[in-house]
Amino acid sequence: MPHLQAELIPAMVTPFHRDESIDFEKAEQLAVYLADNGCDGILVNGTTGESPTLSFDEKMELLKVVKSAVRGRNVQIVAGVGSNDTAKSVEEARKVAALGVDALLVVVPYYNKPSQAGMTEHFRRVAQAVDTEVVVYNIPSRSVVLMAPDTMATLHQQCPNIIGVKQSHPDMDQVSEITAKLPADTWRTWCGDDTLTLPMMACGAHGTFSVLAHLTGPLLREMIQAVKAQDMPRALKLHLKQLNLGREIFFLPNPTVIKTCLARLGMMESVLRAPMVLPDEAEMARIDKLLAEYKSLMPQSV
Repeated sequence: MPHLQAELIPAMVTPFHRDESIDFEKAEQLAVYLADNGCDGILVNGTTGESPTLSFDEKMELLKVVKSAVRGRNVQIVAGVGSNDTAKSVEEARKVAALGVDALLVVVPYYNKPSQAGMTEHFRRVAQAVDTEVVVYNIPSRSVVLMAPDTMATLHQQCPNIIGVKQSHPDMDQVSEITAKLPADTWRTWCGDDTLTLPMMACGAHGTFSVLAHLTGPLLREMIQAVKAQDMPRALKLHLKQLNLGREIFFLPNPTVIKTCLARLGMMESVLRAPMVLPDEAEMARIDKLLAEYKSLMPQSV
């Protein structure tokens, strides 16, 4: 059974000061807030955390801060690593794994469009360089290429510490194929798209890496528990309650909307690093409408 058992893993945003330096105090507070609101894992340095704009030293310090903030709580830490350079990905994975994280989320190489054999070689080298568990980040909307279930099965067989996938692709047939071809006792599939958590779990997924968990963590936790209890009517009701929020937080490039929402709620400054930009007036009106829906759905959290 994999060490990484977390079911609700928010892809944590990275709070910044007005000068765009990382606000580590707000990051610490946010990590505690997530842990207190239904999350049993936290992804640090993912896309939602604006990882492409963070230096490696910033990423390492942020990981240390978040780890310290949730120490003693039942929260596992996943670190986003990797690029389209295999040698660089191996070096980064080794350094991050040395911090003692629970797992590494390694993105399928983007831009240079590797073949399935190329993906296998990339992940094999990363996995063999560390003792830490590795989760494949399969996101063709950003990496262009899509890792196939057969490739996952080959990697899991060759490298047992490759224990799962964050599947950010809406093809439910592929999720079903992953479930059919990978062993249930040693493999985990996590959903990577908020509106698809319930459909993917119905096809065998273990849980979700979520952006929406910043807002509706308790409802997502309840929905996941309902699925595990085979109470699908209850799970469907909770899914539908959050469906519009799950769509609306992505109407602008992520993490623009979720970070603006958190700023509006007083949890951090409204600051993004370029090339991300703040919403314009019309977009802000749409975000305020989203926040009104959130407050009506979860008044106790406001």
